Amino acid sequence: MVSGGYAPLVDDMVRVGERMVLYSLHGAEDGLPALSFSGTPSTRWKRPDALAAIESSGLRLATPDRPGYGGSTRLPGRTVASVAEDAVAVADALGWDRFAVTGGSGGGPHALACAALLPDRVTRCAVIGSNSPPIVDGPEPTEEEELADPRRNRTSWRALHGDLRPGFEETARTIMAAVEAGGPEIPPQPGAEPGPPAREDPSAMARLTATFVTSHEGWLDDHVAFATPWGFELRDIRVPVSLWHGSADERAGKYVEFLAAAIPHAERKYYVGGHIPPANAFRELLRWLTLS
Repeated sequence: MVSGGYAPLVDDMVRVGERMVLYSLHGAEDGLPALSFSGTPSTRWKRPDALAAIESSGLRLATPDRPGYGGSTRLPGRTVASVAEDAVAVADALGWDRFAVTGGSGGGPHALACAALLPDRVTRCAVIGSNSPPIVDGPEPTEEEELADPRRNRTSWRALHGDLRPGFEETARTIMAAVEAGGPEIPPQPGAEPGPPAREDPSAMARLTATFVTSHEGWLDDHVAFATPWGFELRDIRVPVSLWHGSADERAGKYVEFLAAAIPHAERKYYVGGHIPPANAFRELLRWLTLS
């Protein structure tokens, strides 16, 4: 149960050794199987607009929480590649021999890991606004260096050489203070009006509390995993891959340039919007996962 009086329901769980992996399941029961990996930080609980797109997509979509998020048992020292074991456990529990994978932002590397490490099981892989392997050697990058090449970013550098926790705690306090002041659950799309106050929606508050209040362990472990060797080579991916990013997401666009050059036959997909895709772009991505 999360703190703050909000308690989202647990949809299902699977054991991986001594750990528990919690996941939600959406879409048509006879839909094409797919796994979706959430961003950094976030949990398996999705917003209504995303759920509406999933329900009409023709997919049966499982959204597992990575270790340290949403009740899934923490796994200190995990790598990006570690997600493959959890993906197999969830798929096996659901009786899926083959499945597509997708991931947004920090979920992108985890989807790519499944594509690289599970070629006999993964059919397609679509990532949105994914980061790429960072450059963490040398002194701490300056702001100018990070703007020029986001692979040289201060968060990844500090994940290895410093302490991210104080900064994450301050970020979480700032976000929750803005929500309590009447802000929406997520920032609006460029040029769009803000959504309704999140504090008036218990489900939105449950998602926010699980992400920013209950624990920061998954958030921290994600960034350490990004800053250390990922455990697979991008060049080894052979399944169809699409790399999506928004017109207003310059940072992700630079990451995509590197990913597209490193992954054989990867397709670049561009949409009008920011880091979080608008509903029409998300529906198109889900449709792409169903192609044969």
